[in-house]
Amino acid sequence: MLRFLTAGESHGEALVAILEGMPAGLRLSRKAIDRQLRRRQGGYGRGRRMAIEADGVEILSGVRNGATLGTPVALLIRNKDWPNWQWTMAVDEVPPESAGGARRAPVTRPRPGHADLAGALKYGHQDLRNVLERASARETAARVALGACARVFLERFDIQIVSHVTAIGDVRLNDSASCAFDAVSTLDDDDQVRCVNAALRERMVAAIDAARAAGDTLGGTFEVIVRGVPPGLGSYAQWDRRLDGRIAQAFMSIPAIKAVEIGDGVEAAFQPGSLVHDPILPAADPRRPDRLTRPTNHAGGLEGGVSNGEELRITAYMKPIATLMSPLPSVDLGTGREAPATVERSDTSAVPAAAVIGEAVLAMTLADAFLEKFGGDSVLDIVRNYDSWCRELSARFSIPVPTGSREDSRPR
Repeated sequence: MLRFLTAGESHGEALVAILEGMPAGLRLSRKAIDRQLRRRQGGYGRGRRMAIEADGVEILSGVRNGATLGTPVALLIRNKDWPNWQWTMAVDEVPPESAGGARRAPVTRPRPGHADLAGALKYGHQDLRNVLERASARETAARVALGACARVFLERFDIQIVSHVTAIGDVRLNDSASCAFDAVSTLDDDDQVRCVNAALRERMVAAIDAARAAGDTLGGTFEVIVRGVPPGLGSYAQWDRRLDGRIAQAFMSIPAIKAVEIGDGVEAAFQPGSLVHDPILPAADPRRPDRLTRPTNHAGGLEGGVSNGEELRITAYMKPIATLMSPLPSVDLGTGREAPATVERSDTSAVPAAAVIGEAVLAMTLADAFLEKFGGDSVLDIVRNYDSWCRELSARFSIPVPTGSREDSRPR
């Protein structure tokens, strides 16, 4: 199974990530990872930091001659703004004289909605920078890099992931369920807000402009869709193996995400079962090893904590970013007096970027569940296990695997 850790502060020297459990023999390049890092940095409403950082990954271990070795993969993403923060973020107690930039004053006025106050109360910090530097969404660059590795693995088995923005502020796509995978997959990496509706894109941009002018911020929602997920990932046997629970935890771990919905999760609570549950019908689609289909997908591809072979559809709800250019009232923890909250360099809206992060954490979760079911020490081991399972499942339904099966058509 996959395990990973990340380390690093927002204005520290670099972000570090270690990925353990990736099988040997997977073709993996910096280019594939850098593409996802660029996508994370895009989107209308991002702040000045994105003009400074041009994220690129360094692969330090676990890959040789373009292929994984089966050993831990170590990734490094340097912070290009580090020279301006060497004095403030120095590791040594007394920074060297060569440390660049000015030493910034301690942060003592917590921002409502941020981890500033809660983190200070937990760890006993007097300077809130000790909290905000790690609580910052900058950390997600490391997770996007890890997710890119997992994505390459999933694509080896024709599992594809896309995302689109369904709301920014009160500008909403009324029926995101009508957005087909193919329509979402045509969105350009450079699209400003990654919304499939052209008219709404213009309104979203205008809403972000208005919030920026008011010194405010905007949240929103995005949907991640995955096609090609085989049935049987996850388990109902124990609570912590349920795939829906694992997915929800992954999404809720993204900064500013406050709710997660699978399929029609919210609306389903207000409908009768006859309008919620998806009928099961026979099908002749050779891409489905179980030869079954559903005319609807209200469940979002998950039933009983297990994938059912339909598209996974996950919607995440992102609150507005906590740093306001027109700050809310707070308390200076140094004096105990009321004072405006601290203002840090930040974004007006980061919903399109959060969608890319959502793709990454979902890729990691699915790769972990896929390895749990079909695992082996090398990609070839897993291919054999997976193809054998597909043949056995087809035979169980007394339908032979047709010519041009997954074994013949899987991506190389």
